[in-house]
Amino acid sequence: MTTDVAPSPAVVLGRRRRPIVKVGSIVGMVLLILAAVFALGPLLWTLTTSLRTPAEAFTNPPQWIPTSPDFSNYAAVFNQIPIGQFFLNSVVVTVLIVVGQTITCTLSGYAFAMVSFPGKNTIFGIFLATMMVPLQTIIIPVFVIVKTMGISDSLASLIIPALGSAFGTFLMRQYFLQMPRELGEAARIDGASQWGVFWHVYARMASPAIATLAILNFSGFWAEFYRPLIFLQTQSNFTLPLGLVGLQGNLGTGSISVVLAGVILAMIPSVLLFIFAQRYFIEGVTAGSFR
Repeated sequence: MTTDVAPSPAVVLGRRRRPIVKVGSIVGMVLLILAAVFALGPLLWTLTTSLRTPAEAFTNPPQWIPTSPDFSNYAAVFNQIPIGQFFLNSVVVTVLIVVGQTITCTLSGYAFAMVSFPGKNTIFGIFLATMMVPLQTIIIPVFVIVKTMGISDSLASLIIPALGSAFGTFLMRQYFLQMPRELGEAARIDGASQWGVFWHVYARMASPAIATLAILNFSGFWAEFYRPLIFLQTQSNFTLPLGLVGLQGNLGTGSISVVLAGVILAMIPSVLLFIFAQRYFIEGVTAGSFR
């Protein structure tokens, strides 16, 4: 003889909630797909237009997939501007800034988080205050300083002023604050110096944040246009975004495809970096969300 046991209210409630949760997941997925389409739409249009002839660039309605891709626009970019030199200049400037900022911001962030010294909070407050000052308000004083140093119209004029960052210092400080101080104290008991504690203990733990800072700096300075426009006058020193201005003559003839081909070439390093380093970027961004 068997007896039927009625399900508990919690089980019944859980069964009723499953369809709601499933519908919510579907709606969220649909919204994310729509957001991705809107975000990738301009990029797709830029790519497809760079593969069209000038006569097909402004077809109405626009053709998202070109019927006969024309790769001669990319060859025209190399023929019209010294894009190889511009690319090399951008690599030198961006890599040196990324390395320099990673070192200075990691060290300063560690100092503000883990080291006690007089006026630490006041100095850090001044650091944060500089983040509220727009670049446009300080570009002329920086230019005057650069010219006084004798490095104007050179790649050094872009590299040296950007070796420090208030945002990078803030990012690294917040990450170091989440780390247990007991590890550093244990290392000091074992005879480690302040530098040894930083290098062997905390710097290794902060690798996700360091990678995030490097990726953000690379993306920002690779596409930088404003400072090179102010500081550089000689074409051989132009970075890639500034050098692409040399293609604007094609706009007068309606050949926007050549201009967009140059834009696609300039975007390739940033896209590749995100594809191969997105795991470290996401890990660094989400680190500390759960403690």
